[in-house]
Amino acid sequence: MLAAYVTASLFTYWQAYVMAGTAQQAAIAGAERVFQIIDEVPEVVDAPDAVSLTELKGEVVFEGVSFGYDKAVPVLKDVNLHAQPGQIVALVGPTGVGKTTIVNLLTHFYDIDAGQILIDGRSIRQIKKHDLRRQLGIVLQDTYLFAGTLLENIRYGRLDASDEEVMAAARLANADQFIHRLPQGYQTPLSERGSNLSQGQRQLLAIARAILANPTILILDEATSSVDTRTEKHIQEAMLNLMHGRTSFVIAHRLSTIRDADQILVINHGQVIERDTHEELLAHGGFYHQLFTSQFRATRRQVAEVAS
Repeated sequence: MLAAYVTASLFTYWQAYVMAGTAQQAAIAGAERVFQIIDEVPEVVDAPDAVSLTELKGEVVFEGVSFGYDKAVPVLKDVNLHAQPGQIVALVGPTGVGKTTIVNLLTHFYDIDAGQILIDGRSIRQIKKHDLRRQLGIVLQDTYLFAGTLLENIRYGRLDASDEEVMAAARLANADQFIHRLPQGYQTPLSERGSNLSQGQRQLLAIARAILANPTILILDEATSSVDTRTEKHIQEAMLNLMHGRTSFVIAHRLSTIRDADQILVINHGQVIERDTHEELLAHGGFYHQLFTSQFRATRRQVAEVAS
């Protein structure tokens, strides 16, 4: 009996020792990856003459911009655009033609190969990255939420915001209604990535974050493409509140969502091939007209199949 007890004790001790060693090795490996990221040299650094800008008006100009992630494979070729402060500019076109690349260059994640990008008449190379990005608000197709309360996740848009300011942003984002239906309201704990919320609810929280951050320039990259049509209408109302008075760049898969844009840029093979309002582009009967009519027919066919 004593021998069995000692053997069992030794086995338990040895198992705990092995598990502790495994956990320690995993922690060391994780720490090494963290330090590798910290030590990584950024591809884009502030120019020696870069200045701090605390406020922007939001005028954006691309002049003859060309760029390729691989210098031998151009993604954008001689792109020109001019967005006045407060305008809504929609970027449309097939997948992989450079729409997201345009906004990646606007945020100065990469340096362009040719041409220049101006904000308020100043090259973005002359604006410190921190100041530039602090003036930008981005709502993506896939919203990242952190483990913590719902209130804390919205406050991530501006860390010094009061509870009242967070709730006001949620109301403007049309998120307040569903939040109050949750058992703990704004104190509801969220799992990492917000898996205990629907896709539409996560998007509304992302919009509330952006409203709270109060950016001068707004980027919406396929922000409604992963939700159903009914939820999309609810999100669209929140997005209109968010875009009001801000220069906004909207990458849209569903062309019905950008009817009211001040200008629509149609991009194909890395070039702007058409630009105008929704109505004018339809009247031209060009590439945009083809995109819109084909999408409209597909939507009608889906509705008919559901009805039958």
